[in-house]
Formats: sequence, structure tokens, C-alpha cells
Amino acid sequence: MKPIIVSVVAFDRISPFHLSVPCLVFGEDRTDIGLPPCELRVCSEDAGPLSTKMSLSLIASHDLSGLDDADIIIIPTWRSVEEKPSQALSAALRAGHARGALIVGLCLGAVALAASGVADGCEVTTHWLHAERLKALYPAVSVRPDVLYVDAGQVVTSAGVAAALDCCLHIVRRQWGAETANQLARRLVLAPHRQGGQAQFIERPVAKRVVVDAFATAIDAVLATLNQPHDLDTVAARAGMTRRTFTRRFHKAFGMSFGQWLIERRVALAQQLLETTQRPVEDIAFEAGFGSAVSLRQQFVARLGVAPQQYRRTFTAVTA
Repeated sequence: MKPIIVSVVAFDRISPFHLSVPCLVFGEDRTDIGLPPCELRVCSEDAGPLSTKMSLSLIASHDLSGLDDADIIIIPTWRSVEEKPSQALSAALRAGHARGALIVGLCLGAVALAASGVADGCEVTTHWLHAERLKALYPAVSVRPDVLYVDAGQVVTSAGVAAALDCCLHIVRRQWGAETANQLARRLVLAPHRQGGQAQFIERPVAKRVVVDAFATAIDAVLATLNQPHDLDTVAARAGMTRRTFTRRFHKAFGMSFGQWLIERRVALAQQLLETTQRPVEDIAFEAGFGSAVSLRQQFVARLGVAPQQYRRTFTAVTA
């Protein structure tokens, strides 16, 4: 099997943590859990050794020519929201985008994508502290300041720090399936799937501890019984809240409505069942809480752009 080439761009004064995130996800042999062979390249246009924000230096294994045939190009962060990438890096990003590579900007890496033009017309995100400035500097992109990551098809961006890990796991889930992403998350001791629309930060609740516990318990009960009906009023009552209070609290925690979240969790469960079992689509639809294969198909096509049977064939072929 031909390796997937993942090229990560490093530069002088880079944060070692940000650089380590894509290296952690794509830099080791994980074929035993379903990931294809990956060739990780750390690329830089700066002559080495590169300084970092910590007391260490590094040498990149490739110059920018390492981006020329990459399947995935990742900008793991950037120096500043005010600093544009060089013409050479911008051209390399545009060339990669033109030939169909997946272009990823983690944290301030979204700046390089916006400045190079590859994100024009796309929704993007970045660390919330810099979102407004990014929006002001690059009006051709639509900045979402309050989410963990945004998948705009060929362009994927994330918020800062831990959200970069969520974004890379999302890429694994999108490219190679939910079960592979879940196994990788377990290997890395991470939560298996945080929705991209979840809020970047959660306001500290002022309610008593018992209310917070009741809210979490109500959510856990829904997750444990996705095959059953769940309406907003019933779940709010289980959490000991009014409908309005629960809705406000839920949106702060997850960055979306309860109804949207419920559908996404059901789709995620259906994805895993389609990948890991040979059960009929009708059975999976009922277990995931959709009630019918028709409803499951509608939600799959709306969110993933593919029908359940086609999704199953795709990931059966990947794991064969």
C-alpha cells in the first residue's frame, strides 16, 4: 500500500507543542489499528537548526519541496496573526490545494491558509483570542470564533492547543473511519470524539455542584439510550432545569442545540456499527435511534454526503 504523505510545516521560533500534535497522530506506525502507512515529513523553508519557544532546537528533514506531492499539508501554528507567510510557502499551499491535497491549519495556522488564499470563501476557526483580528485582516474567509474545529472540505482548521488534537482525530475519522479514530484515541488516552461545533471554552457555572452533576447525568443517560426517543423537555426535567435554562447551559457546553447534538451522536453510532458489523442497515437505523432506514439515509447524506451502504463499502474496502 502506498504511504499517505503528511507534510508538516515548521519554522524558526515554532512552539514544540503545536508541532508535536500532528507528529503524534501521523508520525508513528499505526497500521495495527487501521491507519494506512503514513510518511511524515517535517518541512521548513528556514535554514536549520530551527529555534523554538522552549530551550531546544530542531532540524527539519525537508525543505518546502516536501510539500510537492503531499496528500495532507499541515500548518501546525504560525508566528503571529499579523505576519503573512512567505511567497514561497503561500505558493506551495496554493499548489497543494490545486492538486487536491487536504490543507490543514491548526490554531494560528489558519493565518497562513487565509493569507495564501486557499481558504477564500471557506469557514475557518482559530484560537478565540485571535479570531477577531483574523476576521479583520482576511475578509475573504468566514471566521467562526467559538468552535473547536471546522471542516470545510479540502480546508480544515482548528482552535488552539488541545483542539488541534481533536481536529487531527477528526481527520482520521473522516478519512479512515470512526472505529480507527476511536482506537487511536484510546491509544493516546484521549476522548474519542469531540464535535467540531463544541465551544472552545466553557463559562464557569455558578450553580451548585448538584445541578452540574444532574446535567451531566442527564446527558449520559441520553448517550446510553440513543435508540430511545429523547425530547428536550424530558431531558431538561431529568437535569432539574427549565427548558430555557437547559438550552442555554447545553449550548455553552456543546456549541450547538440539543437536537443537532442528538442527531450527530446518532450518526456517529451508526458510522461505527456500519464499519464494525454486518448487521442490516434497518437494524442499525433502529439501534441508533433513527426509527427507519430512510431517516438514517437522509441524515447520512445531509451530514456525510454519502448513503449508509456506500459508506459501509468504502470502509470495508479500506480495512480489507
